[in-house]
Amino acid sequence: MNHTEMENTVREVVRQVKGLSTMNLKLATLLIEKVEEEAAKMGVNAVVAVSNAAGRPIAVHCMDGSYIGSYDVALNKTYTSVAFQMSTAELAKLAAPGGSLYGIQNTNEGKIVIFGGGEPLTVNGVMIGAIGVSGGTAEQDTKLGAYGKNILKDVISWK
Repeated sequence: MNHTEMENTVREVVRQVKGLSTMNLKLATLLIEKVEEEAAKMGVNAVVAVSNAAGRPIAVHCMDGSYIGSYDVALNKTYTSVAFQMSTAELAKLAAPGGSLYGIQNTNEGKIVIFGGGEPLTVNGVMIGAIGVSGGTAEQDTKLGAYGKNILKDVISWK
């Protein structure tokens, strides 16, 4: 599927899901595929996960050569972004020594991730889920997670 066909498919999905307040499998998969394309350009073998608004996985893709440990990290980044309604990079600042949420990563049975790559996904101000990316450096994961969030906003007109 080329870039134009993928964008047209995403637009069709949007027409079908407009008005819904939840993530669906087709949209999650298309979003993951776009992030995988960007990761490949960066030379990153990532695990990309998308969850629903309850932090439950909708889809997870493991690129060839991705780290085994990145699977849980990507999923936990989605959980963290949903649980605290912010990016994991943003939470990292609050969880730094001396920060107001210092030590938060030790809660929630170890599912809290305090480095970049997790982003909440919203539609009309309503959280529909989150994306989590793991496999590169913290900076690469942060960039790929933000890319996924922005692709959702760029492709879907939620006005």
